[in-house]
Amino acid sequence: MARATAQLPVVEATGCCAPGLVETLSREQATDMAVIFKALGDPARLQLLALIKSSAGGEACVCDLTAPVGLSQPTVSHHLKVLADAGLVRREKRGIWAWYALVPERLAEIADVLR
Repeated sequence: MARATAQLPVVEATGCCAPGLVETLSREQATDMAVIFKALGDPARLQLLALIKSSAGGEACVCDLTAPVGLSQPTVSHHLKVLADAGLVRREKRGIWAWYALVPERLAEIADVLR
């Protein structure tokens, strides 16, 4: 036995949609932002960014970041590389250690997209 299905009425889309939408983010910019958001999609990376931000002088040595996040030095270095590849941190080699600082301009780009 076939069931009768109710059909919804057709509504003219022009009456409900905002006219004149303007593209605020190009495909290239969206692709770039997706890389950033993917890098931020890991809790350890968010912790690392927060630790670097709160460090004296706004920079931190990788040797000081392992204990607070509870990860090994190679794992922390991997996460920092992902953040650096996304342009969120910059790396400076000092002797045998790498020091990391946030890239404020890149963080401002994220804020601009979300406003």
